[in-house]
Amino acid sequence: MIHRRRLRSAWNRVDSGELHQAPRKWQSWLSDTGSLTQKIERAIGQKLEVVVLRDCRQNLNSDESRYFHFKIKRCRIREVLLCANGVPLVMAHSIIPTSSSSGSNHEILRLGKKPLGAVLFAKTRMHSKKKPFREIARLDKQSVLWKKCFQQYSELPSASWARRTLYQLKGRPLLVSEVFLPALLSYPSN
Repeated sequence: MIHRRRLRSAWNRVDSGELHQAPRKWQSWLSDTGSLTQKIERAIGQKLEVVVLRDCRQNLNSDESRYFHFKIKRCRIREVLLCANGVPLVMAHSIIPTSSSSGSNHEILRLGKKPLGAVLFAKTRMHSKKKPFREIARLDKQSVLWKKCFQQYSELPSASWARRTLYQLKGRPLLVSEVFLPALLSYPSN
């Protein structure tokens, strides 16, 4: 039982077998390798609404900073709800280092109500042939990400499944965590 409790809020690679710990209904959402925004828009038959909860500079915690191979003291944190007809389906927590939003990546600073996936999956932006590093976790009230998300969205379920992906935008890293909300299950995941 102690081992199982440890896995509930620990992040594990999608290919580690942890995916099979997730309820079957969440597995295809957690393991999908394409644009989550595009997948949801196909499932709901319309464009997603983006509700920006927070977009500011902040310090990283040690769990987040381990993804970056250089010292980052502060970076941009963007938290949004992806909604269909006003109903939240996903809460996204993105970490954008200053160096990742400079030069030709400056468009990422002007997202407004546009989903980050629109920039990340634009044909001219993603140059890496390598599959991005992706992990999944069952978040609960003890997890750092759950606590951060709950501060911005108090309707977050006490246990939620999430994935996080380290993307490269023209060679610059961005860490995107996506927390799946129960209303997403109203739509097909294929």
